[in-house]
Amino acid sequence: MKKIPIAGPWVTDLEIDYVKDAAKNSWYENYQDWNIRLEETFCKYSNSRYAVSLPHATSGIHLALLAFGIGEGDEVIVPDATWIASAAPIKYVGAQPVFADIDPDTWCICPKSVKKLITDKTKAIIPVDLYGSMPDFNFLRKITNKYGIKIIEDAAEAVGSELNSKQAGTFGDVGVYSFHGSKTISTGEGGLLVTDNEEVYRRILFLRDHGRQPGDSFFFNTEIAYKYKMSSLQAAFGTAQVERINELVHKKRQIFSWYKERLSGNDALILNSEPEAVKNSYWLTTLIYDKKFNYEKKYLMDKFLDKGIVIRPFFNQLSKIPAFIEDDEAEKARKNNLVANDICSRGINLPSALCLEEKDIDYV
Repeated sequence: MKKIPIAGPWVTDLEIDYVKDAAKNSWYENYQDWNIRLEETFCKYSNSRYAVSLPHATSGIHLALLAFGIGEGDEVIVPDATWIASAAPIKYVGAQPVFADIDPDTWCICPKSVKKLITDKTKAIIPVDLYGSMPDFNFLRKITNKYGIKIIEDAAEAVGSELNSKQAGTFGDVGVYSFHGSKTISTGEGGLLVTDNEEVYRRILFLRDHGRQPGDSFFFNTEIAYKYKMSSLQAAFGTAQVERINELVHKKRQIFSWYKERLSGNDALILNSEPEAVKNSYWLTTLIYDKKFNYEKKYLMDKFLDKGIVIRPFFNQLSKIPAFIEDDEAEKARKNNLVANDICSRGINLPSALCLEEKDIDYV
């Protein structure tokens, strides 16, 4: 039986040719050439001043928190409905994640919930552009400006999404992207960070290379830091993907349109939203089914897999997973975040791999 995959890349000769070039030439004094090209290409695409190629988006959030001096005794607000990578780096630096509810339509962090959670310990918000959707950044920026806190935009799933023609990932003080094998742009594993703040950019370059200044050939480390770099082979592959970004996003939107055409008119099934002024890149086509069905997500996953179709559950609430279950803030979130509790319990992600054709969507 043919498997219908949940997600995966679209690879052409361009990616292969670029990787061949990196394998042959990216050594000695040329070892950074493809990383620089990727970063410059992405800066041009996103209209950002600075970009840093990284091994994953998680490292980008970690470095951003460090660059802003966030640590022990500080609080950082994250949505309760997201992948753990959005919140785990908060723990890395010794700070406390605080879990906000989500908006029932966008499934992104709810600004009103954020506003209620701010204390004098709040140092940052990490809004997540979930499944390619985008939150109300105008409202969020008013909040952060009022209280003097940072925005670290987690656009891991939203490369190619836009709000008022401005690219996802560019609404915060820092934005991060994932280039995991499942993402719209892929380098297998990998990620990238953007910022317009030169001081933050310089600090991140220092922290991602074991605490030494860029260009230092004396190996004179002045702090204990981290090793967060992307290989030239990944950067070459990623450069080709960024050059093809419009084509890749178009295919994602096409896949979503095929689902929407076939499922429209059924009020019991709700797909990803696209609010006014938003262009959703639809990393995954996500479906929320009516409460009347009373299906467990695991049951649906098993039934689909019997037919060779790989689906995935809507992310669990962070406040309910074992990693955070005993956290005091998680206990509060389980009581208060009613929208996240509802949406997370009855959502699934449908196959959205870039290799899919219309006949595959018919079968699903």
